[in-house]
This record gives sequence, C-alpha cells and structure tokens, in this order.
Amino acid sequence: MWKYHALLSAFFAALTAILAKAGVRGINGNLATAVRTTVILLLAWGIVLFSGHLKEIRELSRANILLLVLSGLATGLSWIFYFKALETGDVSKIAPVDKLSVVFVMILAFIFLHEPASAKTIAGGLLIVAGTVVLLS
Repeated sequence: MWKYHALLSAFFAALTAILAKAGVRGINGNLATAVRTTVILLLAWGIVLFSGHLKEIRELSRANILLLVLSGLATGLSWIFYFKALETGDVSKIAPVDKLSVVFVMILAFIFLHEPASAKTIAGGLLIVAGTVVLLS
C-alpha cells in the first residue's frame, strides 16, 4: 500500500509545484507560503477531527512533540526557500533540484536511522545527484 501512497504523494507534489508557480506570480513568496500553510493546517486538522483521531493527542510523548515541532520547522523553512525560488525561477528546474532532498534523506536515514544502503539505493541517489548537476550547470 505504501507504494500507492508514495505515487499519489509524487503526483500531488507535482501538482503543488505547478499551482504554486502560477499562484506566486506577482506576490511575495512568504505570503504565498503563509496562505498555503493555512490551507494545509485546516485540511490536516479537519482530517484528524473527522476521522476521530483527536483523542490520540494524549498519547503524544515529549519526544513525539519535539521531533514533530522540529520537522515542522524544517518543513516551513523548506517551503519558504522553495517559494523564494519560484518567485524568480522556472518550476521545471526548481522542482527537480528540490528533489535533491531525496539524496539528503537517504544519507541521513543511513546515518541516523541505520537503514540499509543497498546498491540500488546508492545508484538511484547518484543518478539524482547527476541530474541535479546537469540542471544547475
């Protein structure tokens, strides 16, 4: 099932990039990020409320909260820089370069989560790096 969710994530990320580029036209990227974040906030809490998972909030540990807050800060910074790039650059170049995050995820997962580094994973990461170098040159 994770594969379907990952493919849907990729599709909606692509749609997000196109809609964001069109939506940021003529406005400040920080304002665009704030509007987008408000929509995400309402959507996420709506899903939690309507799915009946709000009661699980009591199960969050301090570690859960700290890590999720740090993740939220990282997400916010990522979006701010993404929208700043969209203000002046081509989305067809920005989005693929942004996907260099996949390589950073791999490296950090190998180091901190002790996930296995298979030859396929490393080869895929190197291809992403090569594609990013081509786009940036």
